[in-house]
Amino acid sequence: MKKSPKFQFIEPTYFITFVTWERSELTPEAREIVLNSFLFFHKQRYQILSVVIMPDHVHCLIVPFLKQESEYWSIGSILHSIKGYSAKEIPKVIKHIGKVWQDGRHERLIKSQKEMIDVWEYIRQNPVKAELVNQPEEYPFFWELDRNSSPYFQNN
Repeated sequence: MKKSPKFQFIEPTYFITFVTWERSELTPEAREIVLNSFLFFHKQRYQILSVVIMPDHVHCLIVPFLKQESEYWSIGSILHSIKGYSAKEIPKVIKHIGKVWQDGRHERLIKSQKEMIDVWEYIRQNPVKAELVNQPEEYPFFWELDRNSSPYFQNN
């Protein structure tokens, strides 16, 4: 198991979870679409620290960027883009009629270094706890920021 990183705490940082419609299961192709949807505006509208696309839900740790001088990209607008695009693309790879995502999401503003590390580890271990893989890095729908080249991580 890798040593947990030390984060350079940058606000605002959010832990977000959202689920599929009626907990329907996404195929690997659909999960790839969702992951790519997250990565599309990465480093433009937000910084993703970590994201995992599970069969019926998504967890991410994200830092919205400034949209204007004193206004950040809102979590609502970020997720509208991700969920909207993926909902249009997913029916192209799986037979699906109707909604892809439940309305809403659970979001929590990260308020401390310890909370950041706990959430990061929770996201990392999600596919392991679900017994989909033995190590987080083996799961193809898990992505995290490179700790060696990011200002979001402090050198250990």
